[in-house]
Amino acid sequence: MAPACPITFRQIDGTIVRINALSLSLMLLAYLYTGQVAFIYFLGIDLIVRLFINKRLSPINQISRLIKVAIRAKTHSTDAGAKRLAAFFALGFSWTIIILHSLGLLNEAKILSSVFVLFASLEFIFNFCVGCKIYFIYKRITA
Repeated sequence: MAPACPITFRQIDGTIVRINALSLSLMLLAYLYTGQVAFIYFLGIDLIVRLFINKRLSPINQISRLIKVAIRAKTHSTDAGAKRLAAFFALGFSWTIIILHSLGLLNEAKILSSVFVLFASLEFIFNFCVGCKIYFIYKRITA
């Protein structure tokens, strides 16, 4: 089985995805620096809007579109299925961090946030989707 992401045969703008990943990283770093869980609530709510309502209503997605226009970045198409799966992983990370923080497990919340920053940074800097790799491992185990 070759490494693959979930394929939906629907393309989205990969440049926007990478700018979104930068925004996620910055919000997570703000949480790590200040300890204010409001940053993570914002991420969680934004991801819910993006995944279940309409991605065009997502504040992070809207800002990413403005940034793309401002820096005149080119559009690079990518499969929507892979990025949707990664957004579900991000949603899980966000709400797990909120739960850990709420339970007073601040060190654990910050460790998970650091891992989340690493994953989002890999997407932004190298266009490397950790969600795709996890999906590939899952498919190998369940095949």
